[in-house]
Amino acid sequence: MSNLKGVFIAYKKDGTKYYRSSLTYRNKHISLGSYTTEAYANTAYREGSQIISNPDIYIDNLDSYISILSFEKCVSLINFRDNGIYFKTPIYMHQKYFDYYLNEEIILKFDVDDLFFYAKHTIMKRDGHLFVADYGMQINIMSRYGIKNYAVPGKDYVFKNGDYYDFRYKNIEIINRYYGVTHETKRGKKVFICKIHINGDFIVGKYAEETDAAIAYNKAVDVLNENGVHHNYNKNYIDNLTPMEYATKYNKIKISSKIRNYRE
Repeated sequence: MSNLKGVFIAYKKDGTKYYRSSLTYRNKHISLGSYTTEAYANTAYREGSQIISNPDIYIDNLDSYISILSFEKCVSLINFRDNGIYFKTPIYMHQKYFDYYLNEEIILKFDVDDLFFYAKHTIMKRDGHLFVADYGMQINIMSRYGIKNYAVPGKDYVFKNGDYYDFRYKNIEIINRYYGVTHETKRGKKVFICKIHINGDFIVGKYAEETDAAIAYNKAVDVLNENGVHHNYNKNYIDNLTPMEYATKYNKIKISSKIRNYRE
């Protein structure tokens, strides 16, 4: 143990010494990170202690107080101080939603229904995509809100208030929920158009109901596979139909003869 408060000596497998920093607040032991020097670890401890004891320190004025402690850890401590709940991820709670600080500039908003998930999953950004690691897989967080990987903003979905980082459910409008399905309005009535890409886009058909168009897409995939066209098509999952209802619709739905007769 170090002579400096909040600092603990540790060793890597190769014998290299490093220093851990931690504090206890509201009977909870909180790790503040690992550091190469004893002085840095002690500074992290003093900065963490200052955050939990000084209500004038906010997320937007941290630069005036913090030099060593990570921004993410500061957010967690400020939330714990203000709201009485500690999260390992950089979450700050509000009455009906919470902020997730990806960094100092990017703040994501989520409904409280998502709190448990994001308290357990760290959000990362790469090539413009936001994802979490779950069971060894990288999962795009857009999929939690019914937004497909291929979806085009403004065409397949919109953020109503124009904030692409506001993932509250009331702010997300899904325009096209299914693979291959878009819609147009004719004489005040929606028509759902099903297309599938082979060598260019082929129209499968036009349908009065969105689920019919989604099933038509699945049927087109099956027909093309039977005809020797083996592309990596994703099928639509329709969760509001029983297996029997799905099978009945599938058998009745008609698709274009160009699809039925297509051969590569």
